[in-house]
Amino acid sequence: MAKILSGKDLAQTMREEMKTELAELKEKHNLVPTLAVVLVGDDPASLSYVKGKEKACAEVGIEVRKFKFEADYAEGSLLKLIAELNTDPDVNGILVQLPLPDQINEEKVLYAIDPEKDVDGFHPINVGRLMIGAPGYVPGTPHGIQKMLSRNNIEISGKHVVIVGRSNIVGKPLALLLIQKNKEANATVTICHTGTKNIGEITKLADILVVAAGRPHTVNAGMVKPGAVVIDVGVNRVEDATKKSGFRLIGDVEFDEVSEKASAISPVPGGVGPMTITMLLHNVIRAAKKQSGIKD
Repeated sequence: MAKILSGKDLAQTMREEMKTELAELKEKHNLVPTLAVVLVGDDPASLSYVKGKEKACAEVGIEVRKFKFEADYAEGSLLKLIAELNTDPDVNGILVQLPLPDQINEEKVLYAIDPEKDVDGFHPINVGRLMIGAPGYVPGTPHGIQKMLSRNNIEISGKHVVIVGRSNIVGKPLALLLIQKNKEANATVTICHTGTKNIGEITKLADILVVAAGRPHTVNAGMVKPGAVVIDVGVNRVEDATKKSGFRLIGDVEFDEVSEKASAISPVPGGVGPMTITMLLHNVIRAAKKQSGIKD
């Protein structure tokens, strides 16, 4: 049976470390990092995500300024708000919760955020920094996956990592992160996607297999090399009459059968998800320190 890579447990450990760091920052520098969270509309998933981020910030000692608007909020008004937050010295990070309503151009909004306050790591300047290996802010999910591997003493350097999925949020930045020349990377990386032929033959070559397809049952045991490490990024709702909610969450991997073949595997829920928010907190703290001239 594979070792279970609990993102929930690791996230809690890292958040305790952050609590200690933030207490020291407050005592020595009177610094309390502040995150501005902007939410437009009443999308249930977005409301839930924002609530989770607010709770995590409060847990470690990060202040949150929440800006909530109706779904018909104008793009111009949102861009004006971001411009004001960019120049507000008391705001260290800016997070605009996606998706945005149809009348707002998401790309225009994300590009308007000051790269030094872009704690989601989506601005082209931060993407470019990641590309060339320069310091910047890395998206939470890829960074969380890297920490799950390294803090579980799973060797990345020299290993073949296969990523199923090429999104701008997970697949592409994770590939860029893991090919960097450092002790938590230095891997050989292959990306598979919907245009990949004989995908199972490629996934079977992976020492570390990351599945971020956004589709349940994407990877089964026949697609996994014995002893591989499997990271399941997918979060899918499936009907389940035995649950009070009427559904349960599953990943993109056939967990039961793959866990019999892999050496380690992340569960869904309780795997990558908690790490995504934890690395957002990490970025907010780094931003606050950098803006205050405190060495990271």
